[in-house]
Amino acid sequence: MARLEVNRSGELEVFVRVIELGGFSAAARACGMTPSAVSKLVARLEQRLGARLVNRSTRQLQITAEGCAFYERGVRILADLEDAERCAGEHATPRGRLRVNANVPFGHHFLLPLAPEFLARHPDVSLDIVLTDEVIDILEQRTDVAVRAGPLKSSNLVARKLGATRMMIVATPAYLARHGAPTTPEQLRTHNRLGPNHVRAQPGWPLRHAGKDVVLPVSGNAQASDGAALHRLVLAGLGLARLAAFQVRDDLAAGRLLPVLEDCNPGDVEEVHAVYVGQGGYLPLRVRAFLDFLAERVDLGAA
Repeated sequence: MARLEVNRSGELEVFVRVIELGGFSAAARACGMTPSAVSKLVARLEQRLGARLVNRSTRQLQITAEGCAFYERGVRILADLEDAERCAGEHATPRGRLRVNANVPFGHHFLLPLAPEFLARHPDVSLDIVLTDEVIDILEQRTDVAVRAGPLKSSNLVARKLGATRMMIVATPAYLARHGAPTTPEQLRTHNRLGPNHVRAQPGWPLRHAGKDVVLPVSGNAQASDGAALHRLVLAGLGLARLAAFQVRDDLAAGRLLPVLEDCNPGDVEEVHAVYVGQGGYLPLRVRAFLDFLAERVDLGAA
């Protein structure tokens, strides 16, 4: 009977807010409590569980391995409760803050332009958008959904494929008029080849010529932290870059950019996934709505 005296779902929700919002004060504001009350609640929870869930310091909270596991299971439990309430109440709607992380090109081409439509459909949801080409820790950054391009590392996250896009080398007509259009991979070596400067960057550009696969190292006088910045450098006529087809399809149609060595393009594609914490199929309604919206509205088809 003692367990019935403890509002375990309420404690769990407060703990999840602490992790998602990054501190006792923020969670207290969200839950209508005082920071002291939130701190004591987490301390009681740790005492009952016999495990430290967060490490406290004067500057920040850091989730422990036990806290991370408890958070992941807690999110699923709360999502299950929300799903049960949604099934019981036909007027339930997605609501709450949705924190989304995406790589910069995807953000510029899809996420930001589509945000007004999503929020119009779901007025009780608020979006918190972060754009970066670096791979973040979803739990550490308190992120609901992250959009990632390229191969996925093995993890406990769930991935939903949004599509795939071809990669292609492009340059401006003016650049090619000045420097000549290469007709073989070897001729590319005399050109200014622009690339990303982050650690996940490929070692070079894969090409296929005369039945052989070739990887040409990227060597130019400029690098950039993300694909959107590289796109701007190419449009400025600085050199060539290998970009996702969805980034350049409007430029190709308008003649602002031209494809280079398409006959040597190996046809490789870059897959794009939305990843999230949601093992077991349980998701907050706002996350499920957002994933369904992306699957419906994002078109990654090649140019």
